[in-house]
Amino acid sequence: MSSLRTAALVLFVLASPALAQPSGDITVYTSQPQEQMAQVVAAFNKDYPEVKVEIFRTGTTELMTKLQAEFAAGATPADVLLIADAVAMTGLKQDGRLLPYAEAPVAGIPAAVIDPDMTFFGTKLITTGIVYNTDLVKTAPKGWDDLRAPEIAAQTIMPSPLYSGAAVIHVGTMTQQPEIGWGYYEELARNGAMAGQGNGTVIEAVARGEKAYGIIIEYMAMNARAKGSPVDFIWPETGVSAITQPVAIVKGTDNEAAAKAFVDWQLSKAAQEQSVAQGYFPILAGMAAPAGYPDPASLKILPLDAAKLMAEDQANKEHFADLFGG
Repeated sequence: MSSLRTAALVLFVLASPALAQPSGDITVYTSQPQEQMAQVVAAFNKDYPEVKVEIFRTGTTELMTKLQAEFAAGATPADVLLIADAVAMTGLKQDGRLLPYAEAPVAGIPAAVIDPDMTFFGTKLITTGIVYNTDLVKTAPKGWDDLRAPEIAAQTIMPSPLYSGAAVIHVGTMTQQPEIGWGYYEELARNGAMAGQGNGTVIEAVARGEKAYGIIIEYMAMNARAKGSPVDFIWPETGVSAITQPVAIVKGTDNEAAAKAFVDWQLSKAAQEQSVAQGYFPILAGMAAPAGYPDPASLKILPLDAAKLMAEDQANKEHFADLFGG
């Protein structure tokens, strides 16, 4: 190569910062299970080896409490959020806590799961239905009403909205349905149903046979079944609640390039393929659901008034705690 061509190449590289790989540290706050996040980070680092990712993981409700305390104290170490639901993200956006990312690679992702202001982006479809222990239950439940019976309610466990973001959405969605409402939960409580913490406590109790039935997000039940636990899962025909586990960048991050890279990767086909392998419905158009899952288009997603849920969030949690403790 001539010295002139070499000099031109050097000048081109120096003048093209977009070619530089992001590097440095980012901290991701997430509600996704720790084992899965380890897989996420390992796959992300294959594409972005110079970025070190620290993970803080807990239920969305607890995570939001931690975030708000950190904001009140002046700053949070979080650079990226990957949490259960768009309602929590909307609250953060309204408080000016999220960084808009207009250039995020959203081709193929439904507009319904993308914030119109491009501050957060859905990464999965996660639905809530009913898990049951196949050693204890001989006739599978068909829907939510089956859990009302005293002999079934007494053997039912559910996640608490005091801990789980998915439970916040599920309880909020169910209580907004005129044919269900708070009377449903009052009946479950009266007949002996109990609440654990997150969805993990539900699958553990049902898989061990401590409870026969559980209200749970689908992938935990389906993954447990795939690993040999005596459980099965149904998507009630009358409808399911849904969350999209959005990803967002915290405004004020000190490593914006790496944070954007993490968002880019979460929206990529590679991430979607990993999500399917982990038992999630994909969010990208044209991708198949995990084996044994229905076509997501066949599911009835119950409607949710997100603004109403945000306004009633604290009251909902207090009412739930009055019924089930917490």
